[in-house]
Parts: sequence; structure tokens; C-alpha cells
Amino acid sequence: MADIENRLVVSTSPHIYAEEDISTIMWHVNLALIPAGIAGLIVFGYYCLFVIVISVGTAIITEAIIQVLRGQEVTISDGSAVVAGLLLAYVLPPTVPWYVPMVGAFFAIAIAKHTFGGLGNNIWNPALAARAFLQVAYPASINTGWKLAGGYGIGLLHNIRVDAVTTATPLFKEAGGSVYSYASLFFGNVGGCIGETSVFALLIGGIYLIYKGYVDWRVPAFFIGTVFVMVLVLPAKISTVWAKDPIYHILAGGLMIGAFFMATDMVTTPLTKKGLIAFAVGAGILTTLIRFYTGYPEGVCYAILLMNTATPLIDRWAKPRLYGTSFEKTYKRNEQG
Repeated sequence: MADIENRLVVSTSPHIYAEEDISTIMWHVNLALIPAGIAGLIVFGYYCLFVIVISVGTAIITEAIIQVLRGQEVTISDGSAVVAGLLLAYVLPPTVPWYVPMVGAFFAIAIAKHTFGGLGNNIWNPALAARAFLQVAYPASINTGWKLAGGYGIGLLHNIRVDAVTTATPLFKEAGGSVYSYASLFFGNVGGCIGETSVFALLIGGIYLIYKGYVDWRVPAFFIGTVFVMVLVLPAKISTVWAKDPIYHILAGGLMIGAFFMATDMVTTPLTKKGLIAFAVGAGILTTLIRFYTGYPEGVCYAILLMNTATPLIDRWAKPRLYGTSFEKTYKRNEQG
């Protein structure tokens, strides 16, 4: 009887059995990320594939080695390490040195994931935690070298051969700023990270995940919607012509990949619908505050990481009320354990 009680886990209702397991979900996420990777290769060139392979390969190898050392079953076939490697590669510049994704992928798996116990126990999204680490460790490689194309990348779009075209990112904060058309931002023919520039490609993957039921539509909707409202309401402290253009803010930078693929991480986000909405709204507010009032050009990475940190508190606040009791009684019951 004691063994049965020890195996009883009380979680957020409803308790519905589904055929999908972790492996199925993760491989569907990997599938949904393919269009963004293809768009990155077309716009930035074939070196991006090298970055992706290094990032994913390092993530897989690191996962396997750590699980062997810990005496655990090697579960690299579940696709979770591939997701982390892909997402990390997608938020790196297209000309980043080869060792940067290697170090980042190792950090994502060894530190951000397995230090906390492995899959299902990590506090922060591994790819974003690694991206934040690389921002500090290799600022010159992360913040410079923005190219519109490398190798034959731009040739695939314009039928010409160039080595690279240096360009500012859409959210570059110099006075006046660089302005791209909505069409360029939507299809991704702009400077930026490998897998975050093509809104079109990210929407394909994001809508697919919503259709499959792996992503709650409320997260991207409230995240993006909050950024839209905050851009209109808040006074901007940056001297760019796009500062008060909410459409530009939505299409530029990492908002789309963050809203559909990172803020929807099942491990590091709240359990309830109410909690997910609070998480998304908080991430949207923080993203806009960072973009408007700091020297950092992008706010999505740190906004999501900060909300990851707040997830346990959000889950505590958003815990469903017991049927037939008041909120006060439910709260006191939770306080008493």
C-alpha cells in the first residue's frame, strides 16, 4: 500500500491519457523547425548548415556521455537534445566561429539541463540559457559579423554570386536605425540569426504545432499581442524610426521563434492555461522594456529566461481552486502542504 501511495502524483487536471510520448512530441518539434532552417540556408548560405550540425551533434554527444556517466539509460533517440541543439543554432549569427555553437551546446545540455537532473527538471530553456551564456563569453562573435548572405546564400535569392553582404540587424539601435520592409522581414531577407529572421517559415512550424496540440495558442497570441500593445503605450527611449511601429517589432528579431518555440517549452513554463497567459504577458512586457530602455537590441531571450525563473511562482498562483471551496480556503490548504 505504501508503494502505491508513493507512486501517486497529483497534478493539474484534467487527467487525460494520450498516445503521444516525449519522443513523439520532440520529433514533431524538430520537424516544425525544419522550414526555419531551410530559410536560413537560403538567405545566409551553406555555412549555416555547418553551425547547425556542430550544435546538434555536440548536444547529442554531450547528452549521451552524461547519461552514461550518471548510469542512466541513454535517451538521445527521444529528440530532446536535437531540439536544444537546433534552437541554439537558430539563435546564433550566421558567421559565428565553429567553436561557439560547440561550447554553447555543451553548456545547454551539461549545465542548463543535466545540472538540474535532466529532461523535465531544468529551470530554464537550455537553448536560451546557452545563448545568454555565449552573449557574455563571446560578445565579439555574438554581436558582430551580421551578414545577409555567405557563400552562395544570396545567390539562391537573387541569382548572383557574392561572398557576403554586411548589414545591420532590424533591431539595431543606432540613431535613425535601419528600416526593412514588412515583406523583407516576413520572408527573412534581412540580417539576423540563422533561424529567427523568416517569420513565414516560423509560422509554418508554429501553426503545425498548434494544430497537433503540442503548443497552446494562448502563449504566442498573448506574447505577441502584449508586445504590440506595449509598443503603442510605452514611450520609447530609442532614436529609431521603427521604435513605435508595433508591426515592425513583431516581425523583427527573435519574437516569433521565442513565442512559438521557446515560450511554449513544456518543462519551463506554467502548467495551467491561466499560468501560461500570465507567463506570455510577462514575457511580452519584459521584451518591450528591454528593447526600449536598455542598450541590448533584443529582449526575447532574457524575457523568457526571467519568466522561466518565475514559473514556480506562477504555478503556485494559478493553481486551480478546489471545487466547492473559496479561494482563501484553497490558498490556506496549499500553504499547509
